[in-house]
Amino acid sequence: MIMFQSGRDVYGRALAVLLGVLLLAPAVQANPDSLLLHDGEREIELSIESLRERADVEFRFFEPYLSEEVSIRGLVFRDLLVEHFGRVPPQLHFEAWDDYDVTLSDWDDPNWILVTHQDDEPISLRQRGPVRLVERDYGSRDPANLRNFNDWVWMIRSIEAVW
Repeated sequence: MIMFQSGRDVYGRALAVLLGVLLLAPAVQANPDSLLLHDGEREIELSIESLRERADVEFRFFEPYLSEEVSIRGLVFRDLLVEHFGRVPPQLHFEAWDDYDVTLSDWDDPNWILVTHQDDEPISLRQRGPVRLVERDYGSRDPANLRNFNDWVWMIRSIEAVW
Protein backbone atom coordinates (compact mmCIF):
# COMPACT_ATOMS: atom_id res chain seq x y z
CA MET A 1 0.00 0.00 0.00
CA ILE A 2 1.48 3.36 -1.03
CA MET A 3 0.68 6.39 1.07
CA PHE A 4 0.67 9.81 -0.48
CA GLN A 5 1.34 12.86 1.61
CA SER A 6 -0.15 16.19 0.88
CA GLY A 7 2.10 19.17 0.35
CA ARG A 8 1.03 20.53 3.74
CA ASP A 9 2.20 17.35 5.50
CA VAL A 10 5.62 17.52 3.83
CA TYR A 11 6.04 21.22 4.64
CA GLY A 12 4.82 20.64 8.19
CA ARG A 13 7.41 17.93 8.77
CA ALA A 14 10.15 20.00 7.17
CA LEU A 15 9.22 22.92 9.41
CA ALA A 16 9.30 20.65 12.48
CA VAL A 17 12.77 19.35 11.55
CA LEU A 18 14.04 22.90 10.93
CA LEU A 19 12.63 24.08 14.24
CA GLY A 20 14.31 21.17 16.02
CA VAL A 21 17.66 21.99 14.42
CA LEU A 22 17.34 25.67 15.36
CA LEU A 23 16.49 24.81 18.96
CA LEU A 24 19.49 22.50 19.24
CA ALA A 25 21.92 24.88 17.50
CA PRO A 26 22.73 26.96 20.61
CA ALA A 27 23.49 23.79 22.57
CA VAL A 28 25.85 22.62 19.85
CA GLN A 29 27.59 26.02 19.65
CA ALA A 30 27.92 26.36 23.42
CA ASN A 31 30.76 23.93 23.80
CA PRO A 32 32.61 25.06 26.93
CA ASP A 33 35.86 23.23 26.26
CA SER A 34 37.94 26.37 25.74
CA LEU A 35 38.57 29.80 27.19
CA LEU A 36 39.13 32.66 24.75
CA LEU A 37 41.54 35.48 25.56
CA HIS A 38 41.35 38.65 23.46
CA ASP A 39 44.10 41.25 23.21
CA GLY A 40 43.22 43.71 20.49
CA GLU A 41 43.18 41.77 17.22
CA ARG A 42 44.91 38.77 18.79
CA GLU A 43 42.78 35.87 20.03
CA ILE A 44 44.19 33.06 22.14
CA GLU A 45 42.22 29.86 22.65
CA LEU A 46 43.14 27.90 25.76
CA SER A 47 41.71 24.45 26.21
CA ILE A 48 39.91 23.95 29.51
CA GLU A 49 41.63 20.58 29.79
CA SER A 50 45.08 22.22 29.62
CA LEU A 51 44.05 24.70 32.33
CA ARG A 52 42.85 21.81 34.49
CA GLU A 53 46.18 20.03 34.00
CA ARG A 54 48.08 23.18 35.02
CA ALA A 55 45.98 23.81 38.13
CA ASP A 56 48.62 23.89 40.87
CA VAL A 57 46.99 25.90 43.66
CA GLU A 58 44.79 24.00 46.07
CA PHE A 59 43.08 25.18 49.24
CA ARG A 60 39.95 24.82 51.33
CA PHE A 61 37.67 27.72 52.11
CA PHE A 62 34.12 28.61 52.99
CA GLU A 63 32.21 29.08 49.73
CA PRO A 64 29.65 31.80 50.51
CA TYR A 65 27.28 30.89 47.66
CA LEU A 66 27.09 27.25 48.78
CA SER A 67 27.33 28.05 52.50
CA GLU A 68 29.81 25.24 52.98
CA GLU A 69 33.51 24.46 53.13
CA VAL A 70 34.90 23.24 49.79
CA SER A 71 38.23 22.22 48.31
CA ILE A 72 39.30 24.42 45.38
CA ARG A 73 42.01 23.85 42.76
CA GLY A 74 43.04 26.28 40.06
CA LEU A 75 45.67 28.71 38.79
CA VAL A 76 46.90 32.07 40.03
CA PHE A 77 44.97 34.32 37.64
CA ARG A 78 47.57 37.09 37.65
CA ASP A 79 50.24 34.66 36.39
CA LEU A 80 47.99 33.53 33.53
CA LEU A 81 47.39 37.16 32.51
CA VAL A 82 51.12 37.96 32.50
CA GLU A 83 51.86 34.81 30.51
CA HIS A 84 49.41 35.66 27.73
CA PHE A 85 49.16 39.47 27.79
CA GLY A 86 52.73 40.31 28.85
CA ARG A 87 51.43 42.16 31.92
CA VAL A 88 48.21 42.56 33.86
CA PRO A 89 45.81 44.79 31.89
CA PRO A 90 44.25 47.71 33.80
CA GLN A 91 40.80 46.27 33.10
CA LEU A 92 39.34 43.00 31.87
CA HIS A 93 36.05 42.45 30.07
CA PHE A 94 34.47 39.09 30.86
CA GLU A 95 31.78 37.24 28.92
CA ALA A 96 30.11 34.26 30.55
CA TRP A 97 28.25 31.25 29.15
CA ASP A 98 24.99 32.62 30.60
CA ASP A 99 25.49 35.87 28.56
CA TYR A 100 26.57 37.87 31.62
CA ASP A 101 29.25 40.39 30.73
CA VAL A 102 31.15 42.83 32.89
CA THR A 103 34.32 44.92 32.88
CA LEU A 104 36.33 44.95 36.11
CA SER A 105 39.72 46.26 37.24
CA ASP A 106 42.35 45.52 39.92
CA TRP A 107 43.48 42.06 38.82
CA ASP A 108 47.16 42.53 39.69
CA ASP A 109 46.70 40.46 42.84
CA PRO A 110 47.85 36.84 43.35
CA ASN A 111 44.83 36.33 45.63
CA TRP A 112 42.59 35.77 42.55
CA ILE A 113 42.35 32.12 41.52
CA LEU A 114 41.01 30.82 38.21
CA VAL A 115 39.15 27.79 39.55
CA THR A 116 39.10 24.58 37.50
CA HIS A 117 38.17 22.01 40.18
CA GLN A 118 35.96 21.85 43.24
CA ASP A 119 36.13 18.99 45.72
CA ASP A 120 38.62 17.21 43.41
CA GLU A 121 36.24 17.24 40.41
CA PRO A 122 36.44 19.41 37.28
CA ILE A 123 33.71 22.04 37.42
CA SER A 124 31.03 22.07 34.74
CA LEU A 125 28.56 24.71 33.60
CA ARG A 126 26.09 23.39 36.18
CA GLN A 127 28.69 24.11 38.85
CA ARG A 128 29.34 27.66 37.60
CA GLY A 129 32.30 26.53 35.46
CA PRO A 130 34.10 25.42 33.37
CA VAL A 131 36.28 28.11 34.98
CA ARG A 132 35.44 30.82 37.48
CA LEU A 133 37.28 33.45 39.50
CA VAL A 134 37.30 33.53 43.28
CA GLU A 135 39.51 35.10 45.91
CA ARG A 136 41.66 32.73 47.89
CA ASP A 137 41.36 34.99 50.93
CA TYR A 138 38.35 37.27 51.22
CA GLY A 139 39.71 39.06 54.26
CA SER A 140 37.27 40.47 56.78
CA ARG A 141 34.25 40.42 54.48
CA ASP A 142 31.22 38.66 55.93
CA PRO A 143 30.50 35.51 53.87
CA ALA A 144 26.84 35.73 54.91
CA ASN A 145 26.52 38.95 52.87
CA LEU A 146 26.75 37.75 49.26
CA ARG A 147 26.98 41.34 47.98
CA ASN A 148 30.54 41.30 49.28
CA PHE A 149 31.39 38.90 46.46
CA ASN A 150 29.93 40.69 43.42
CA ASP A 151 33.33 40.71 41.71
CA TRP A 152 33.54 36.91 41.56
CA VAL A 153 32.97 35.86 37.94
CA TRP A 154 31.45 32.49 37.01
CA MET A 155 31.01 30.46 33.84
CA ILE A 156 33.73 32.40 32.03
CA ARG A 157 33.68 32.02 28.24
CA SER A 158 36.08 34.81 27.26
CA ILE A 159 38.35 37.47 28.73
CA GLU A 160 39.35 40.61 26.86
CA ALA A 161 42.24 42.89 27.86
CA VAL A 162 41.07 46.51 28.09
CA TRP A 163 44.10 48.78 27.76
